[in-house]
This record gives sequence, structure tokens and C-alpha cells, in this order.
Amino acid sequence: MFDRILFPTDGGEGAATTLDHVLDLAADHGATVHVLNVADTTHDSVTRVGRDVVDVLEREGDGVVEAAADRAADRGVETVTAVLQGGVAETIAAYAADHEVDLIAMPTRGRTGLDRLLLGSTTERVVRRSAPPVLSLRPDGEPARYPYRSVLVPTDGSERADAALDRAVALAARSGATLHVLSVVDVGSLGIEAYSGTDALVSAAEETVAEAAAVAEAAGVETVEHVEVGSSAARGIRAYLADHDVDLVAMGTQGRTGVERYLLGSVAERTVRTSPVPVLTMPDADPE
Repeated sequence: MFDRILFPTDGGEGAATTLDHVLDLAADHGATVHVLNVADTTHDSVTRVGRDVVDVLEREGDGVVEAAADRAADRGVETVTAVLQGGVAETIAAYAADHEVDLIAMPTRGRTGLDRLLLGSTTERVVRRSAPPVLSLRPDGEPARYPYRSVLVPTDGSERADAALDRAVALAARSGATLHVLSVVDVGSLGIEAYSGTDALVSAAEETVAEAAAVAEAAGVETVEHVEVGSSAARGIRAYLADHDVDLVAMGTQGRTGVERYLLGSVAERTVRTSPVPVLTMPDADPE
């Protein structure tokens, strides 16, 4: 499933925690890990003082990728290393496309100390631009478990949700995990008068969940079905995670609502920021 995994790293604590999970994945799939450090040339502190500072960043990057490659070698995982100049998110997305990677795995926060709740983080920009799926991991809290024992797929029956379902089913089948299929009936934006008409929405959501569960069960994957009525899809996902022992969330970055992927506050972005477990996002059909 994963032959080439891209691991962008700045050498921070979050990156180190993510690398452990990446090496678990790579060892299981027999994948090569591409370790990439980007010398960020977009900040004034770099471009204002000239070439010498960029050279310092590159030398530091060499040490970062070599350290990661050494850890991978200890696990018997093959690596390719690179240090490149440019804007961080743009360079990551371009590298992934140029090297046909199957997965990008990165933490939701790095050395910058950027809080995961801050809009526009590097990880979110990569999620928006990336052609391959992106695995976002929270660097604090409990270490992510692998192999996955339970996988959550929030679905609205859209094309991107179906793509996430297919990937989640394959991952669950590989490790014998249980697949949780969730649909959230979002009534928060409909107004109080709409609550009396939620029965039809719930019925449609139950049908969507049942269809997704049937796909999983046909692949021999045990499923749990649930429909939640709430004020927002993101809150419904967080509530489900709080109540269930889930190891991974797999979801699309754009659903039936047609919400533009650049709209801050989308369900996928909110989940990436706040999920206590890794989030695997499937890209839009035409990422930039």
C-alpha cells in the first residue's frame, strides 16, 4: 500500500515522535522513507541577510536528515535524504509529486512552536496542496499506536469520503482492526426551526453509514456504525473520539457541501488541529 513515505522534518520534538510512527509504518509495508528538510527562504530573517544564513540552514538540515536516516537504519528501513530551499509547504508538496510518494507523514507542530489551533499551520497548508494522502500526528500526548486496532471514518457519502473509506478498509484489513463508520448530521447552521425536520437527514445518514459498512464487511473488516446529530461535524467527530478507543481517523478534505479547501475552519482542518490520534486526509481531486 505504501512504497514511498515522505517524512518532512525540522528535527524538533514533534518530528522525532512522528518518525517513530513513520518507521513503524515503513517497516510493516517495506517502504522507503524520504527524509526531507526544507531550508525556509520565505522568512525575512533569512532572505534579508543573504546567502550565508541559507548555508547555515542547509548545514543544520544535513544534520537533521542524517540523524533521522541513522534511526531508520537501526530499524532496517531504507531512506532517501534531501535538503532543499524554498517555502516549506510548497517544497514538501512539490517533492511529493516529483518523487511519486504514496504518503506524507508529519506532525501538527514543529520547532516554530506553532500551536496546533493556529490557522494556517504548515501541516494544514500541506494538506491543502498535497496530491498524496497526508498523515498528521499530534506531537504531544500519548504516542500513536501501530498497528492500528480501530479506525474511524467520518463519511457523508462524497467522493473524497469514499476514497478515505477505501484506504481505511485496506489499513483495517491489514491489521485486523475494527472500522468505525460515523456520519454527523450537522444541524448547527440550519436554525432551530430545522430540528423538527432532522428525521429525514438522520435516515439519509444511516443509509450512508450502512453502505460504507457494507463495503468494509465485504472486505472482511468488522464494523461499528453510528449517526450523530450535533451542532457541527467537527464537534461530532471529537465527541466520538472522546468516547471510543480509536487509533486513526481517515477522512476526505472536501465533502458534499462543496466547501472550498482553502476555507479556514473546514471539518478536515479542525480535525487535524484537535484530534488526539493521527488523522489521514485524502486529497481533493485537483490539489494546488
